[in-house]
Parts: sequence; C-alpha cells; structure tokens
Amino acid sequence: MFVIMESKILAPSLLSADFSNLTEAFEKIENYGGKAVHIDVMDGQFVPEITYGQPVVRSVRKLSKLPFDVHLMVKNPELQIESFAKAGADWITFHLEAAVHSHRIIQHIHELGKKAGISIVPSTPVAALKELLEYVDIVLVMTVNPGYGGQVLIPSCVEKVKELKRIREEKGYNFKISVDGGVNSDTLKTVLDAGTDIVVSGSAFFNGSLKW
Repeated sequence: MFVIMESKILAPSLLSADFSNLTEAFEKIENYGGKAVHIDVMDGQFVPEITYGQPVVRSVRKLSKLPFDVHLMVKNPELQIESFAKAGADWITFHLEAAVHSHRIIQHIHELGKKAGISIVPSTPVAALKELLEYVDIVLVMTVNPGYGGQVLIPSCVEKVKELKRIREEKGYNFKISVDGGVNSDTLKTVLDAGTDIVVSGSAFFNGSLKW
C-alpha cells in the first residue's frame, strides 16, 4: 500500500483517526510508514474545534515509541508547553499568530529537552518568521486554514515551502519544513517537490488513499 521514502517523514494526524479505537490507529501508523505521530491540540478559541489535551497524550504515550509531534493550535501556548512535555510530547509546535514572545517559548521548549516548532496559517507570510528561523527545529506550514480535517490544499501555500527551503540553504539553517493540510495522493508530489521534509496527513492516510 505504501512505499517508504527514507529521506522524508510521514506524520499521520490523529485528528482523522477513530477516537474510539486509538490502539488500532497507532498500529496503522506504525505498519504503514509513519515515522512520527501528529497530535493536533485545539482549544476552541484559536480554532473553532476542541480536540484533546494532556491526559489523552499521556494515556496514548504507551501505545508507541514514535516521536509525538504535538501541534498546539491554542491561545497562550506558553501556558501549555511544560505540561505537554511532561505528558509525552517530543516535538512541540506552536503558532506564531497565537504568541507574543515566540523566541522565549522556543527557548523554553529547548530547555525541556524537546524539539521546537513554529507554525503559520495561510494568511501569514514567511517573512514574519525571519527572526526565529535560526532557532527553531521545525517550521510547520499550514496549507489549509486550521481547525478541521479533510480540507483542500491551498496551492499558494506551497510557495512558502519553496521560500523556506531557499532561506534555509542561503543561511545554512537546520530546521525541517513540515506541511499540514490537504495532503493526499494528488498533492503529495507537489509538496515534496517544493521541499517538504515532514508530511502531515490525516484523512487521506486513515482512509487508505495516500500512496506513500
């Protein structure tokens, strides 16, 4: 079903899994090429929906040894960093748009021994990240407006991936580029060709239509 691409990381999103059977979801992730587990945390304020919090992350931590890629789509993410680190997060990504002191948050994540990621929504330009790219481990480009699974990829967002790749090469930075939203078998090649390192896929992965 899947052909593993060793140089890339597939991070299936639990948002599209069957919440009543997460054990099966983790088995599928591990059996079909997942190298990380993307966990979307939504607070009903930064985005409309509410998903799960630290107790769920803590509970499912025993189901897999894969890195937990916790994506905080929440207001005031600085208040949640330490508790998610303790719950089992390995990578913690917050939104530039939700934070004032982004550099301080990145420092805190690193002090906790975790990889630090920063994300931007479709309306935020890459230029807004200029002062932070030197310090982050992951830049997550949202290719849909965050909050719901199963949306269609916004093509213009792929240009941000190309821009980030160019900046990384020019400056000698080490961050990975992640893409989240609307990635399926029709759009996978486009995002990979643009320079994506980490592919987040929810609906297409769990319904079996993503050919990896």
